[in-house]
Amino acid sequence: MREWQPRFWARLIVLVVLAAYVLGFILENRKQVHLHFVLFTARVSLIWLILWILAIGVAAGALLRHSHRRGRSD
Repeated sequence: MREWQPRFWARLIVLVVLAAYVLGFILENRKQVHLHFVLFTARVSLIWLILWILAIGVAAGALLRHSHRRGRSD
């Protein structure tokens, strides 16, 4: 018989809670919103807008970090 493994159960509980949170986040942000650009307007799901802004922010941060490091080494 296997013995009690509290670390396994703690990880499993954290994983289930995290999955429930992500699912709730997606379901709460699935409504359509109008995104206004200079020349046109697009209708997108709010979750995609959030994910795109997050991706742009991560990419911009990586580029700025890279350019900052490059400037210091010269």
